[in-house]
This record gives sequence, C-alpha cells and structure tokens, in this order.
Amino acid sequence: MKLTATNMEIRIGRKDIVKRVSVQVQEKQFVGLIGPNGCGKSTLLKGIYKSLTPHGGEVFLDGMNVLRTPEKKVSQKLGVVGQFNEMHFDLTVHQMVLLGRTPHKKMLEPDNGSDREIVDEALRRTNLLGYKDRSFLSLSGGEKQRVVLARTIAQQPEFMILDEPTNHLDVRYQIEILSCVKNLGIGVLAALHDLEMAAHYCDYLYAVKDGEVYAHGRPEDVLTPENIEEIYEVKCQTYINPITNHLAFAYNL
Repeated sequence: MKLTATNMEIRIGRKDIVKRVSVQVQEKQFVGLIGPNGCGKSTLLKGIYKSLTPHGGEVFLDGMNVLRTPEKKVSQKLGVVGQFNEMHFDLTVHQMVLLGRTPHKKMLEPDNGSDREIVDEALRRTNLLGYKDRSFLSLSGGEKQRVVLARTIAQQPEFMILDEPTNHLDVRYQIEILSCVKNLGIGVLAALHDLEMAAHYCDYLYAVKDGEVYAHGRPEDVLTPENIEEIYEVKCQTYINPITNHLAFAYNL
C-alpha cells in the first residue's frame, strides 16, 4: 500500500508549523522523518493520520482519500504507534491488544476465536506471550510500548505510522520495536530522533527543518556532515560502522 501526502499545511494558533510539505512512501518501504525537536515532523504525522486537521493538502493510501474517509474505515488500513501511551484505568496485556480488533468489529460484536488467534500472533511477534495476563499499568515504559505495537499489529494494518515511538526508550527496546516493524513487510512512515537508527532501518529519509523539507533521499545522501550541521546546528563526521556495516556518526561537541 502506497502513501502520498501532498502540500500539507498545518497551523496552530497563528503559527504555521507545517508548510506545504509533500512526502511519499512506496509499497513496503520504510521511510523516516528526521529533524530537531519542534521542526514539525510529529505535527505532520498527526495531520496525516487525522489527529490534527490540516489547513491544506491531501493524503491518499492507494486510492483512499484519508482525510475524507470515516476513521473506522481508515483504521482498517492504517495503524499508528505514538510516543505517549498513558492510561488512567487498567487492562491486562491481552485485553489491551484485543482493542486492536475494534476497527474490524461491529458495535457490541463479541470477540471470537479468530480475533484471539490474531492477538496471540501479535503477542508472539512482540515477544509478549508470557505477559498476556499481566496488568498493563505494571509494565515498564519499553514493555508498554511493545504492547501498543502489538495492539497495532492486531489491527492488521496495511500501512503503519510511527510517531517517535522510541523517543524515551533505551537502545534495547528501540531495536526490538523497529526490527519488529521492519519485519512486518508493510509500508511505514516514522518520525525518528536517533540518526543511527534512522540510517539503519530506513530505505528513504525526509529531513525537516522549520516546517519544510530541507532534504530527502537515501540515508547516505541525506545524512551528510553538511546537512546535519545545517539541520541540527552541530558538527559531526560520518563513517561506516565496521560491525554493523551501517552509517554512524561522531559529533564534535
């Protein structure tokens, strides 16, 4: 499934946060949005998945006009994993992940054997089968984020948006979550703050600065010392990590 967002404009109050930004994700492509805090990348994603109402632009998933299609129908195709997932009531992990089946159910339709099989598979993919009877609120931040990812996988989306899902997690959970998503084999658009993670997992990058696309292309073409200095205002050198064989960075602090 292909995502095309064209000429996106998002204003908060009187300030233009996203300024005529266009991004595209081809089928099964993992595309990253990078840029400093406050540059507009998360706001752009919220406009794409309708958490915020854009002031201009269009979003299509293949032939589906996302901005003009009912949310339930969009949720059958598009899954979202966000950065913060606080709850003020408690469910078991299994109950949380079952919520991912909601877009595919009629009102008050009970869960069935097929739903439970799909949930178990989502728990298996996220290494959470042993947690299914645990209280969600008792889990660590990284474990909670894996539950949210499992819930999204249980949605069976054909496209996924990651809105800085690893921003507050340690390296282990970052790798677990991004590797799991990569292995789903679906289109992904992800806002990422860690440049090495972006270089490792993304097929294509959009670098955002002041609400506009500053550069886009393959990670090795976007993540140059010159671009990084211009976007992040920090000097660095890039090199190929001999262990991972991926792009890495040495910052001049």
